[in-house]
Amino acid sequence: MAENSSETSGSVHRRCPTHSSPGVGASKWIRLNVGGTYFLTTRQTLCRDPKSFLFRLSQADPELDSDKDETGAYLIDRDPTYFGPVLNYLRHGKLVLNRDLAEEGVLEEAEFYNITSLIKLIKDKIRERDCKTSQVPVKHVYRVLQCQEEELTQMVSTMSDGWKFEQLVSIGSSYNYGNEDQAEFLCVVSKELHNQSYGTNSEPSEKAKILQERGSRM
Repeated sequence: MAENSSETSGSVHRRCPTHSSPGVGASKWIRLNVGGTYFLTTRQTLCRDPKSFLFRLSQADPELDSDKDETGAYLIDRDPTYFGPVLNYLRHGKLVLNRDLAEEGVLEEAEFYNITSLIKLIKDKIRERDCKTSQVPVKHVYRVLQCQEEELTQMVSTMSDGWKFEQLVSIGSSYNYGNEDQAEFLCVVSKELHNQSYGTNSEPSEKAKILQERGSRM
């Protein structure tokens, strides 16, 4: 349970003592101030992983230099946005992430608090995500450009924005310029398609396929 620092009720103050000694009479409730956001949880929740920073904090480890604010909450200088999933994991053993939260951000917090089971779980999820991404086939956009022989070198050398040369097909010379025939070419170029939302056809057009087949036989 997270609380905004400006909305703390008096009842919460009474339930959370200003000391956290695990001895007789210690409250089962512990209050944390993570980056300015308050979280209220039980000592049992923080003790899920006996090797974690939060376990030591809940046991008032004398070797752990931990400060408290004026309300008695433990001060932790970390991002509260990513602490929420960490605390919920300790509560019920499941990793639940909002769509706007990156696994890498939660992993960073899990490593800081040294929660080994959560570290392994997030790393497995990241590997699974990256594996799915790498298996997506690369899509391309194809274009067919017509140019004269004297324009060919300049056209190929000035291609930019990810366009790559694929195939060159000679279509002969259709007219005379001065005393010389001007050869004409069709140039097939392609570009990787990174955004499918524009509805661009990523498959080669029938004209591009025919030109590529003609060029491969020449």
